[in-house]
Amino acid sequence: MSAPATETIETVLEEAVDGIVLPPSDLYSDEPPFETHLHLQQMLLLLKCLDWLWRDRNDYFATGNLTIYYSSRRLKSEDFRGPDFFVVLGTERKPRRSWMVWEEEGKYPNVIVELLSNSTAKTDRGLKKQIYQDTFRTPDYFWFDPDSLEFKGFHLVDGTYHDLQPNEQGQLWSQQLNLYLGIHNHQLRFFTPEGQLIPTPEESAQAAEAMATEERQRAEAERQRAEAERQRNGKLAAKLRELGIDPDTEV
Repeated sequence: MSAPATETIETVLEEAVDGIVLPPSDLYSDEPPFETHLHLQQMLLLLKCLDWLWRDRNDYFATGNLTIYYSSRRLKSEDFRGPDFFVVLGTERKPRRSWMVWEEEGKYPNVIVELLSNSTAKTDRGLKKQIYQDTFRTPDYFWFDPDSLEFKGFHLVDGTYHDLQPNEQGQLWSQQLNLYLGIHNHQLRFFTPEGQLIPTPEESAQAAEAMATEERQRAEAERQRAEAERQRNGKLAAKLRELGIDPDTEV
């Protein structure tokens, strides 16, 4: 999405103690809302799937539409961008009001996904791509248009973005995530290296319920089969007894 206008952001007030200027450490994000519900749902889908997949990990931070402040002077009023979705690896998984590079050991996102719209597509394909390449040095950059389904990805090689080539399913590989990104049911989704769709928590619950239902049905079918077999054996035993044969006598 487009970055907020500079003139709408108040200058950060820095505290001075004994002549030492303390850099701000709690800057709030200052991003505009997503342009459409479709864009919002797409960002939430990516976040939900990755958090579910990595639910046992505590060494990453993933979010969307959150301001990244990267001013060399540690100012909120300059050098900031708000990617639609980004992932930082090798950091603590905790809530943040924004991502301040100077407070995060100089870390920038490892992966960025921008969601194209009529008002942001030119910037996402041009200026932002240049910033992510030259300043952020973000290894994996993708963009996706939820309306037209335009999908493209890049990997940083020797300081320059190179186009990622799709596999047979049209998916693009993210070296940083060790996952594919691809389109499924008109949405951008994650896939395992083997090509399996990374589910949402709801999809996982539905799949588990379907397996449980199938198991119950198998158990019931086996119970009915065993009962039918028992009845057949009972009828056979009764018939043998009518003929004067004890079915329980060992031969």
